[in-house]
Amino acid sequence: MTTLENRPNTALLVVDVQNDVVEGAHERDTIVANIGSLVERARRERVPVVWVQHSDEGLAKGSDGWRIVPELTPGDTETLVGKNYGDSFEDTDLETVLSGLGVGRLVVAGAETDACIRSTLHGAFTRGYNATLVSDAHTASDRSAWGAPPVEQVIAHANLCWSHQAAPGRTAGVESTKEVTFGAAS
Repeated sequence: MTTLENRPNTALLVVDVQNDVVEGAHERDTIVANIGSLVERARRERVPVVWVQHSDEGLAKGSDGWRIVPELTPGDTETLVGKNYGDSFEDTDLETVLSGLGVGRLVVAGAETDACIRSTLHGAFTRGYNATLVSDAHTASDRSAWGAPPVEQVIAHANLCWSHQAAPGRTAGVESTKEVTFGAAS
C-alpha cells in the first residue's frame, strides 16, 4: 500500500532514455526493446506513461543527444517532464503530474542505473510512493575506469538492493519486464 491518499493508480516512469545517455550503455538495444515492450503494454492497459528527460551543461536541451532514442516515442497525450538533477522529482512538476493522475505506485525503467534511476527510486519512496524497479529495463555506462564496479555488477546490485527496500506503509520490489503488472498502488 502507498502512504499517499486517494492515489490508487500505477504509472510507468521512463527515465532518461536519451541518445547520449544510453549511447554505449550496457545491453542498450535489449534494454530499449524491453522499455518499448513496457510502454506498449502500459498503453494497451491504459496505464499512464510518464517520460523524464534530463538536461544539463553536457546534455543541452534541444540537441540530438538530448532527444529520446528513436526507438521510443512519447505519445501525444503522455507527459514529458524535464529535469536537471538525478532525482526526477527534484525541482520538477513530476509530483503534480502524478498527483493529477492519481498515481501512488511507479514502475521505473531507464538510465543511468546508479545515478538517475537510483535517485528517482529513492525520491519516490521517501515521498510515499510504492516503487517497482524493472530488473531488465534499466542500464548504465561503464564507469569502471573511475573506480566503479563493472556495469553488470552495478545493475545486479541495484536489483538486489531494491528487492530488499522497506519502509512503513510502502512497498518496493523488482520485477522483470515479463513479470511487471500494472495493478493498483495498494
